[in-house]
Amino acid sequence: PGTNLKFAGELHERLISEGIRCKLDDRNEKIGYKVREARQIDRVPYMLIIGKNEIETKTLSVRDRDTDKTTPMEVQEFIDIVKKQINERS
Repeated sequence: PGTNLKFAGELHERLISEGIRCKLDDRNEKIGYKVREARQIDRVPYMLIIGKNEIETKTLSVRDRDTDKTTPMEVQEFIDIVKKQINERS
């Protein structure tokens, strides 16, 4: 479990440093993967799912809460998408 939390913590710090507001949720320790909530990131509705595969590949599984679709992507790709969406709204 420690590795999941470490990767999630690093990811959280990176998102914050990129100016993306998000919440790190580590309550789901009893299931096989950890869910990191990025709910309502500046009104951008994503949830990040971090499990063994994501840690090994240093990628994210990003669930769009509007469409309920989950898409694997690189961390920078996710950051670029969120920043673009935030900019379009401001």
